[in-house]
Formats: sequence, structure tokens, C-alpha cells
Amino acid sequence: MASQKTKFVVGLFLVCGIGIALLAFIWLGMSRYFEKGRYFVTYFNESVQGLDKDSPVKYRGVSVGRVHSISVAPDSKLVKVVLKIETGMVLDTDMVAQLKSVGITGSVFVELDQKKKNEPDRSPPLSFPSEYPIVASKPSELGEILRGIDDILNKIKALDLEGISAKIKSNLDTIETTVQEANVKGLSRKIERSLDQLNQILDGHQWDKILASTQETIRAANEFFVKGNATLTQVETALSQARGVIADNEQTIREALRNINKVIERTASLAEGADETFSTMRKNLSVSAQNLERASENLNRFLEVLADQPSQLVFGEPPPRRERDPEPSNGERP
Repeated sequence: MASQKTKFVVGLFLVCGIGIALLAFIWLGMSRYFEKGRYFVTYFNESVQGLDKDSPVKYRGVSVGRVHSISVAPDSKLVKVVLKIETGMVLDTDMVAQLKSVGITGSVFVELDQKKKNEPDRSPPLSFPSEYPIVASKPSELGEILRGIDDILNKIKALDLEGISAKIKSNLDTIETTVQEANVKGLSRKIERSLDQLNQILDGHQWDKILASTQETIRAANEFFVKGNATLTQVETALSQARGVIADNEQTIREALRNINKVIERTASLAEGADETFSTMRKNLSVSAQNLERASENLNRFLEVLADQPSQLVFGEPPPRRERDPEPSNGERP
């Protein structure tokens, strides 16, 4: 029979083992609640088949977090995916989320990337508030391919295939009727006759003459081109010689141009001096003409007085002394 001490030790061992197991389960269950990270939410308007809780969240292939939860949005239309970012990365408004698959296994993860420049916002509209910061989303690549196929099929369905086939059939009937009315066999016979007549007209000798004349024309053209090339060569030689002469006499030409410029400047200065001299002479001539006019007037008056009263020349009083005119301020002589 086991002693009381043995029973106590066994009971204590069992109690400690059970306690350690409970602490391990509690620690494993609560460890996620103590993990650091920030929560964001994104909404998808498509199937998220293959995306599970704890699926990775990657930024350009680098794991930055995991999927915290997946549920249906409050509007019962969209799918709500809560993301837990564990690397301290901040998702700004330029970030966009997209579903991507891994190989052929069917598993899906959330890919984050920067929104491209001028890329439109293709996130589904929300009619309810969100408890976490919202990350924009866009359709997956497979969804875009399927949507493009649906658009193509809808456009094909919108085509009036029956009307197009009816038009093609009517056009074919019209072509057939036109061909039958054109009497193709008769036209072919006429063409064959015309070709026979042409062959008869253009026999072997005439063909030889035509070929000979053609060859002669080609030979003359070649000679013309050869002469033209020789002429161009001579022209190029003359131009090169002229360039050499100009290069050799460049200094002389420049000095001649300088002398010509000096002559032109001197001529201009002489012309300006001549203009000033002519203007001065014109003014002097005008003043002399005025003086002559006054003297002639005075002489006429004297002759008139002498004719009327000749005795005034001997017994008359001398005329009063005439005051002298003031000299001009500009130095001109009267």
C-alpha cells in the first residue's frame, strides 16, 4: 500500500503538469493579442476564393503582415478583408491592394503596391463607415481578363449577325449575276484574238528593232550622265581653286574693305562739311541780295529827287545821319 507521501507527490506532479499545460494553451492562444501591428481594411467587389485568415500580405513581394479576418461587408455586397501590418509600415492614400494567386495551388494573398501616376481609383464605393483606415483596392488580374472577355462577348452578341449574313449573301448574288451578264467567255475570246493580232504585228524583227533602239537610248543616257559627271567635277575643281584664291588673298581683301570703309567715312564727312559751307554761303548771298536791293531803292530815290529838283544837289541840306544797325548775335556779316 502506497504511503501518504507517495500519493502527495503524485498528486502534486499531476497538478503541476495540468497547470503547466493550461498556461501553455493560454499563452499560445493569447500570443496573437500581444503581437505588435496596425490594422487596415480593404473591400473587394469580387470573389476572394483561396484567401484565408493568416494569408500573407506582401508589398512588392516582401511580406509585411497577414490577413486578420475575412467577412461580408455591412452592405451585403462587398467582401471585407482586415489586414494586420506587423512591420510598422504605414499605408498611405497612394497604396492599393490587389488579390494575387500563388502558382496553380489556388492559394491567394493580398499584394500591396503604389498607385501608378494618373491611374484612376477603381475601389468600390462604400455606403457605410469603417472602423479601420481604408486601403484602396482594384480588381485582380484574372478578374480583369474575365471582364474583358465578357465585354467582347457582349459586343459580339450586340452585332446583327443575321443582317450581316443577309447582306453578304445579297452581295454574292449580285456579283454572280454581274459575272453571268458580262459574258466572260466572249470577253476571253476577244482578248485572245487581240493578243494574237498583237503578236502578229510585233514579229521578231520589230522586237529586235525596239530592243536595239532601247539599248541605243540607254547608251546615250549613260554618255550624257558621264559628261554631266565630268562637268560637275570641273565645276568642283574651279570652286576649290576659287576658295584657295580667296583664302590666299583673304588678308588683302580685308584690308581693301577697310580702306573702302575709310574712304566712305571721309566722303561722308566731306559731304557734311560741304553742306555746312553751302548753307553759310546761301545765308551770305541772301544778306548781300537784301543789301543790293536796299542800295538800288536808295539810288532810285536819289535819281528821282535829282530829276525833280536838281538844285537840291548843290543847295540842299545833307541828310540826317543814319543809325548803324546792330550786328547779328550769331556773328554773320550784313
